[in-house]
Amino acid sequence: MLSSAGRRAPARVRRGRWPAATTVVAGVIGDPVDHSLSPVLHNAAFAELGLDWAYVAFPVPSGRARAAVASMVDLGIRGLSVTMPHKTGAAEACQRLSPVAQRLGVVNTVTNVGGELVGDSTDGAGFVDSLADLGWSPKAKRCLVLGSGGAARAVVLALAEAGAACVEVVGRRRDQVLATVALAGNVGAEATVSSAEAADLIVNATPVGMAGVGTDPKSLPFDLVEATLGPGQLVTDLIYAPATTPLIAAARARGSSTCNGLGMLIHQAARQVKIWTGRDAPVEAMSAAALRELGHRAGRGQLGTLPHFGAAPPAL
Repeated sequence: MLSSAGRRAPARVRRGRWPAATTVVAGVIGDPVDHSLSPVLHNAAFAELGLDWAYVAFPVPSGRARAAVASMVDLGIRGLSVTMPHKTGAAEACQRLSPVAQRLGVVNTVTNVGGELVGDSTDGAGFVDSLADLGWSPKAKRCLVLGSGGAARAVVLALAEAGAACVEVVGRRRDQVLATVALAGNVGAEATVSSAEAADLIVNATPVGMAGVGTDPKSLPFDLVEATLGPGQLVTDLIYAPATTPLIAAARARGSSTCNGLGMLIHQAARQVKIWTGRDAPVEAMSAAALRELGHRAGRGQLGTLPHFGAAPPAL
């Protein structure tokens, strides 16, 4: 909302006793979940939209996803975001799945629609949305996805549905790679990491480079050779902490455009807001809230704005 002076007006302030008995509750389940940025993103969206909604994190032990999701009906919880390791169990608890969730066999979003639990997956579409922020479309492009786990599967399906000319997948377990490739239909292919040289888009969907993962801090996914990267490519990492992973640093040094996983995180949450509330999500407010929180966690204060096409992600 803009003020008469053309400046963005502050989000509507909740007054009185809040949350109240009338407050609509949504949340995220995971194990662990205390690190999740989802409460920051969603509560920023609800406040900006002036909605009497509250979003909280529910720590749910591994193996308890079905029970947790089923409890939404009795507790009146309107929506749940689902993170690891619960995406398969949550899908099993739903009465209905979106076409994307059916193909993936997992959900990251559950909606309580009058007592019917509906599962969806916004991860892949959120990734494509983040590319659009950079002015980049997968249409007719050659894409290489490093990894064949759940995140990779969502990205592969989304890239194929966005019109990619080819979606190649690299992984260590051939059965898993082939299952992931199959999601892309006739544009899917098994590949080796050497295919990076010919790719327009490279996506790291592995944990290599993530903070706290016990790998060599200089290592690249599947021992990718830096010389295969270069100008004209967009190199993306689904990791957002740290913002500059070894892959991002290597690609930037070789002249590639780069992007980390923060945009995907924001956009998958924005799609959840739209599903639950029927309102377009305030992506700008959500982005600002995420950057403030990441800056707070890093002890460096406000981080500024999200990177534009070709620019470096904010340093954490």
